[in-house]
Amino acid sequence: MVLDTDLFKDIRPYRDEEVAGAIQRLIHDDEFVGAIAKYRFSTLSGIGGPIIRALIRLYLSWRWRKLKSVRQIQLEVASYMEKMITSTTQGVTYSGLDQLDPSQGYVFISNHRDIAMDPAFVNWGLHSHGLDTVRIAIGDNLLRKPCAAELMKLNKSFVVKRSAKGPREMMKAFSELSAYLRHSIDEQQSIWIAQKEGRAKDGNDKTDPAILKMFYMEGKRQKIPFADYIKTLNLVPVAISYEYDPGDQAKARELAAKEELGAYEKREFEDVESIVQGIVGQKGRVHVAFGQPLVGDFETADQLAEEIDKQIYANYHLFPSNILAAGQPLARELTANDANAAKEFERYMQDIPPELKARVLAMYAKPVLNQAGALNAPSEPEPLLSSVESLPLVE
Repeated sequence: MVLDTDLFKDIRPYRDEEVAGAIQRLIHDDEFVGAIAKYRFSTLSGIGGPIIRALIRLYLSWRWRKLKSVRQIQLEVASYMEKMITSTTQGVTYSGLDQLDPSQGYVFISNHRDIAMDPAFVNWGLHSHGLDTVRIAIGDNLLRKPCAAELMKLNKSFVVKRSAKGPREMMKAFSELSAYLRHSIDEQQSIWIAQKEGRAKDGNDKTDPAILKMFYMEGKRQKIPFADYIKTLNLVPVAISYEYDPGDQAKARELAAKEELGAYEKREFEDVESIVQGIVGQKGRVHVAFGQPLVGDFETADQLAEEIDKQIYANYHLFPSNILAAGQPLARELTANDANAAKEFERYMQDIPPELKARVLAMYAKPVLNQAGALNAPSEPEPLLSSVESLPLVE
């Protein structure tokens, strides 16, 4: 039975007929236009603020005048994505895309390092290889600003109600989410969802079985065994690797605060600042590895989580920043891009405040340790801090 999409109106992305209205709301949103003025015309926004904002509204009205469908929005996003890749990366590569069937919908369950860029890079790979883009799971904590909600829902994002309180409200929210995942797959629409709530701030990519139990809620309602239902979701683990993480210092500060104070209280809209930093910050090289679709008989969420972790660990592309942070030597045969990796990494670490250096190193080193475990290879890295301090001095 095909479900009416209005059942999911509270959480689903915008449909074609809702695009024009959302665009008009964005153009007339003072906070949205003000943010553009601040980041694009910071030297002028204070002097000629009202004029700058009026010009931005005129430009947006002209630029977006023909956008009437979700597909057109996606193509507009693709043009920005191409510019961002050119200006903030040294190249993005992909593996495993040849294993995907364009006629099927998949649930891509991914490690999570960057709020916006993780699904964006997945989408770029799919788009550039002629496959449809994903519907993106995003927490409602990121939608506190109306303009953020408009932008996300225009870009095929659906809402995960992380703010739900109490067992009954949470059960209703997760049941709705599970049913929406089922509905999307039945429509041959793929999903991107992180392997756990929140980013892996310590570099340890670990799947939360609770996410997988949420997947199964709709299957349980239909009285389908766990193993049988999971097979119908076409789960594909995805490992996203950044040579450099624009948010590494912010993550290290949060970890330090939790260790020293027992808790960390985010500033209002801190997540929005993290999104901006992830977009504009330098990332070095990026690799996105699509794993093997999960077709085994997984009887429990814990078994399934273990297999997802194994694929993510094994497929994670280790850059020199990871290998050097773990105190291991680079391969003798280096690519041209890797030839100066030791000096580049030393220069990078010199800009990290001393009190954060050990945590940042551990963050980059963790995928090396995880991969060694997944491949059953022993690994005995040198002490993390000394590994960087022993690198040759920059001349």
